[in-house]
Amino acid sequence: MNERHFGASLTADGASFRLWAPAAKRVDLLLDQPHPMLLNKDGWFSLDVPGVKAGARYKFRIDDEIDVPDPASAFQPEDVSGPSEVIDHASYRWRATDWRGRPWQETVVTEAHVGTFTQQGTFRAMIDRLDHLVATGITALELLPLADFAGARNWGYDGVLWYAPDSAYGRPDDLKTLIDEAHLRGLMVFLDVVYNHFGPEGNYLGRYAPGFFTDAQTPWGSAIDYRVPQVRAFAIENALYWLREYRFDGLRLDAVHTIAELGEISMLHDLSAAAGDFARETGRHIQLVHENDDNRVSVLDAEQNPPRGKYRAQWNDDYHHAWHVLLTGETQGYYSDFQRSPLRDIARALGSGFVYQGEASAHRNGQLRGEPSGGLAPTAFINFLQNHDQIGNRALGDRLEGTVSPEALEAALAITLLAPAIPMLFMGEEWGSKAPFPFFCDFKDDLAKAVREGRRREYAWAYAKYGDEVPDPLDASTFQSAVLDWESRKTTGRKRLALVRELLAIRAREIIPRLAGARFGDARAADNGLLTADWRLGDGATLRLTANLSKTAITQKPGRTNGSLIWGDAPGEVVKPWAVFWSLDAR
Repeated sequence: MNERHFGASLTADGASFRLWAPAAKRVDLLLDQPHPMLLNKDGWFSLDVPGVKAGARYKFRIDDEIDVPDPASAFQPEDVSGPSEVIDHASYRWRATDWRGRPWQETVVTEAHVGTFTQQGTFRAMIDRLDHLVATGITALELLPLADFAGARNWGYDGVLWYAPDSAYGRPDDLKTLIDEAHLRGLMVFLDVVYNHFGPEGNYLGRYAPGFFTDAQTPWGSAIDYRVPQVRAFAIENALYWLREYRFDGLRLDAVHTIAELGEISMLHDLSAAAGDFARETGRHIQLVHENDDNRVSVLDAEQNPPRGKYRAQWNDDYHHAWHVLLTGETQGYYSDFQRSPLRDIARALGSGFVYQGEASAHRNGQLRGEPSGGLAPTAFINFLQNHDQIGNRALGDRLEGTVSPEALEAALAITLLAPAIPMLFMGEEWGSKAPFPFFCDFKDDLAKAVREGRRREYAWAYAKYGDEVPDPLDASTFQSAVLDWESRKTTGRKRLALVRELLAIRAREIIPRLAGARFGDARAADNGLLTADWRLGDGATLRLTANLSKTAITQKPGRTNGSLIWGDAPGEVVKPWAVFWSLDAR
């Protein structure tokens, strides 16, 4: 699927422009002057213009009423409502020409926001930090969404022009250079994409293509109608565009439970199948994962290679929530579903994937949630202790490092980074960064007022408790506060960074070579805080975990350690608080 059906494409003697605008009677292409476009069947307008070169800027004029950017714009140098720019993707000269990616079981992810990852906040500035990621043992860099959003700063989930990397971070070739440099270092690069809604500012589709939307609503706006062939094609072509033109190694689909799946065959299935075809054609490893609050097992298969309708893994929010309740004691909101026994919930997540596998969720008014997941491979789950959502959706945007003891956090990391599930860190977590990650955006006028007032309603208790300490999402200082404190990794973060590097070195040496074909075993939690678990690895070895996840020492009969210890000292009669032991029995 190399031919682009949407947007502008360079031709041998100029450029071809296409727009799906079924509600428009007339469309003019605005270059140096208006050019009437030809109306074809099914609402398509098209025009070939000789002499157009890369760098040309254009808009579409709808019915002589409104000028709009290309919804499939490749670049927006003047933000979401400005002109679109014709980009020559073929002109970039890739250096990592032999790169084909890495097998899924080798994945260790760090999630990063381009604008706050470095002081400069650009694609090119990130390159200087890639060696740090490699030295840490990270194998995949996942970027928060890049689709062009309104203003100079945003988390990325308010994108409206899905094909255009936001100009706040640099130009398309800058993004390609970042990915190229990552590949030269053996790093995969994933992209977070949002196919459940469009952002609230700069989206003009409703005027000329209202068929994009249904009457249903997501938490962030109108749901997208993927029953419409052109709409489904728009999303699938976008996914392939990021994989093909930018050579991303994989995609993470945001909140797929909010996608209105009204057709017989889901868009998620078709997107996976198309990505699988692309993987076969190119010989590349393509990794597709998603976030799904429904805990649907039927769409997951870590070992389907290449994809043929399913997804490698899901972000395991259940794992995070159970750990958060255990470590912090917080039980508000969705954490209330994990307050009864967070330690047993951690054991269930380690032993069979999800915590909720069909049980009633009190937070969701008794709704049954999830499907039995123990038959999946452990690598079908991405486990984490922190991410952009779980930090940023707190009133102060504060990390666990500010409230949880180092001993408890280090125990949680020792389990998360060595368990067979795919581990993920949030940027800076490897050295215990305390830089907050509060919600921030750069909307104007009424929308800015609505966002500010909405946050005040949502976090009324926090404003009552903290007052002016609660960051204003519209203030530039809120964004600046989230910029990573890289220097602290050499001072206060040295001990934590050394721990994470040692753990990931053990993972690379002892666990990753055995992960293909791994299966869940058994996991148990005792009332005294003792956690035990085991997994059958792909080569027949057994991986075993013993941990004291409590503040109190545990006295037990000293038992024989099965296999060789790969982490921690041999557990004796007294197991210290927050002690973690891993062993590998290769018999």
